[in-house]
Amino acid sequence: MIIPLTKDSLPPFKANFHTHSDFCDGKNTLAEMAKAAFEKGFTHLGFSSHAIFPFAGFWHIPLDKYQAYQDEINRLKDEYKGRMEIFMGFEADWLPPAAAPKKNMYSKWKPDYLIGSVHYVSSPKGLASVDHRTEMVKKGIDLIFDGDGRKMVQAYFEAERSMLETCSFDILAHPDLVRKRNSELSFFDENEEWYKKELELTANAIAKAKVIVEINTGAIVRGSMNDVYPSATFLSMLKERNVPICINSDAHTIQNIDGAFERGVKAALKAGYTELTYPC
Repeated sequence: MIIPLTKDSLPPFKANFHTHSDFCDGKNTLAEMAKAAFEKGFTHLGFSSHAIFPFAGFWHIPLDKYQAYQDEINRLKDEYKGRMEIFMGFEADWLPPAAAPKKNMYSKWKPDYLIGSVHYVSSPKGLASVDHRTEMVKKGIDLIFDGDGRKMVQAYFEAERSMLETCSFDILAHPDLVRKRNSELSFFDENEEWYKKELELTANAIAKAKVIVEINTGAIVRGSMNDVYPSATFLSMLKERNVPICINSDAHTIQNIDGAFERGVKAALKAGYTELTYPC
């Protein structure tokens, strides 16, 4: 699905394909999220519970809830038929060697699309999260990467490139999520050449993988960062490589289902994009 962007108006169709519910770490039910989206004028809504199949844990959908998740979304598809299109997806984590966003791993539930994301990075000392509370991210840098923020950042982008090279999914989530706590911790400088080189290498891997990159507005509405993912620099690199984009809110509540969408549109236009692309 292609949605045109113009400087004079918001997109003619309102879509969000990164939506969570209480099946994972969201605060509302699928039905509540669908109702809120419809009341806010959405024409297309995609659900994307956190998934780390064949495991469960952290904030991911429990193994015994996958079927109920599918059944409820199918029910909502029927309920909103002709009024709002609803899609079922998963935000699948890259956590090798067993967990990965590969379509064949989720084929049992026939998802309409798959989001690939990196939330965890590893070293020989263990696993660290780039998407945790500030004090936990700092703990990961100190304990897992010996206090070296650059090592953590490089491990993050290396993991993302490995995922892009070996997995099969439709949308790449928040492609520079490692920035989330940097405004508080200052563990790396986005203007340094080594960091820009990581962005360039990752942009090349994204273009080769032929996936859609989301402009994710979730950090703004949750107050963790006053910017979208990806950064303006990264987004410009993606535009140079003709990488398609969409805008997603990464919503965890009914209040934020279209949170800061105008910031996403502004970022897309500034980078030179004239259309949004969605996988369904």
